[in-house]
Amino acid sequence: MLKQRVITATVLIALLVGAILAPTPWVLVLILCVMASCAVWEWLRLSYGDNTLLPVILAVLFGVGAFFMAQYRIDHLSLLSLQKSPLVLLSPAIIAYWILGVGLTLVLAQTQQRQNRLGLSVFGVLSIAVAWMALVDMWLYRGAWYLLSMMAVVWVADIAAYFAGKAFGKRKLAPKISPGKTWAGVGGAVIGVVVWIFISALWQGSFGAELIQNWSWFGAIVIAVFLTFFSIAGDLFESLLKRRAGVKDSSQLLPGHGGVLDRIDALIPVAPLAAFVAGPWLQALLN
Repeated sequence: MLKQRVITATVLIALLVGAILAPTPWVLVLILCVMASCAVWEWLRLSYGDNTLLPVILAVLFGVGAFFMAQYRIDHLSLLSLQKSPLVLLSPAIIAYWILGVGLTLVLAQTQQRQNRLGLSVFGVLSIAVAWMALVDMWLYRGAWYLLSMMAVVWVADIAAYFAGKAFGKRKLAPKISPGKTWAGVGGAVIGVVVWIFISALWQGSFGAELIQNWSWFGAIVIAVFLTFFSIAGDLFESLLKRRAGVKDSSQLLPGHGGVLDRIDALIPVAPLAAFVAGPWLQALLN
């Protein structure tokens, strides 16, 4: 099992890094389209149910629509295209729901059965679409290093939370949803992300550098905390959906790792917030 996980992770990392560093944006765009479509299929199976063809049909339509939307974005690289983008305009509402709607859902922690199937399904599709667009825009407008350093926020949060939780974790964060998560893990994740933002800021063109440039060191710390909480919320919310659906993984698409959604759940709420606090969407908003 461990060998399988390592092999899958190695292949995924190689594909991602190779796509980000490729001279053409289409390699990464196609990978992101496939990943987002798979995530839509998995989310709908968890939130709505797997007894119809609806998840498959919507996932295929999502992938086709994402491809043509990306083509338009690549052909029209300008602040005006960002300002008129439906997904960019929708993103504040999605971010607000992650704070209010998802926050309340996690507090109530009802894990016995699916609730609000249609509403959560629509929210999931829109959330994945907005996150996908944020990742594409960060690559197109800021470059490979910027995107990698932003995605590393989620990876650092996850790794730091794991080790802090193993070393100091006693008080459970959400025992009904994810018994392994602790408040010590949350603290470790926050510290890890803050440290990463400050370290990565030493290199020009990174997410951390632009974050500090726009918000100062203190503002960057505050935003780092928010990004960490969004990362944890994404992870917890997917765990809640899985418990309601009575499954361990979102799918078996990735050997040893479960599904695509299991790997990007924390990135879904973080990406649009990151695009707004630093990066192309902030610039479009201010102009």
